[in-house]
Amino acid sequence: MCLFFCAFEVHPKYRLIIAANRDEFYDRPSQRASFWPEAPDLLAGKDLQGGGTWFGITRSGRIAAITNYRDLRSHRNEAPSRGLLLTDYLLGPADPAGYLEQVSRKGVQYNGFNLIVGSTVELHYYSNRKGGVIALTPGIYGLSNHLLDTPWPKVALGKAAFGELLSRDGDPDPESFFDILSDRSIAEDRLLPETGIGLDWERILSARFIVSPVYGTRSSTLLFVDREDRVTFIERNFNSGPGPGEQTRCEFTITRDGAGGEV
Repeated sequence: MCLFFCAFEVHPKYRLIIAANRDEFYDRPSQRASFWPEAPDLLAGKDLQGGGTWFGITRSGRIAAITNYRDLRSHRNEAPSRGLLLTDYLLGPADPAGYLEQVSRKGVQYNGFNLIVGSTVELHYYSNRKGGVIALTPGIYGLSNHLLDTPWPKVALGKAAFGELLSRDGDPDPESFFDILSDRSIAEDRLLPETGIGLDWERILSARFIVSPVYGTRSSTLLFVDREDRVTFIERNFNSGPGPGEQTRCEFTITRDGAGGEV
């Protein structure tokens, strides 16, 4: 996952709202979100190359999400898959803060990452590029391929749009969140970071929804958790290539007792 927005204890109806994009090479095989046959309590997409995931939730309410920290100069091809950090948490017994403390002791083994784990009532953040586990307090957060709330244009503008949407009266429309995630605007050169990939790629990756010949936004995911702990999970998956159009859409619900499934 490469773009993550979160509203925690902000909305009167929803304790937690997450809107996120997964960006990946088109030729990396993956599976859309579903309950895993080998782990039937886990709802997540699956990276068929590394075996892990980028975002998931369990029937008991354990939640995890990850973004890569972009620094091409320090990338190591032999590093272990970061997606397994999520499944280890989601399928394990550890509390969120304790789990991230464990991860921090081995974080140097991995390429750069930002990891958020928790439940429907608490979230914690850790990056192996800046030490320390942080408990998230109520608020709106944005995360891309640097640290939490680093004001890259797509993060800052996306957070502002997210906040404006949540300030409106009534139940927020999922389509409005998808509109935020689907913005293809390219940032001005003067606002771009320098992460070692060159100006042309910095431009391409500055959009919230990325399109290029080989790499782009593969899925957009929404998660709503209301104050009765009812979960609504909606995902759009896009063609594995630069062509336009949505390929599939899926929606799931999970109730407080763990019941539910695909709608």
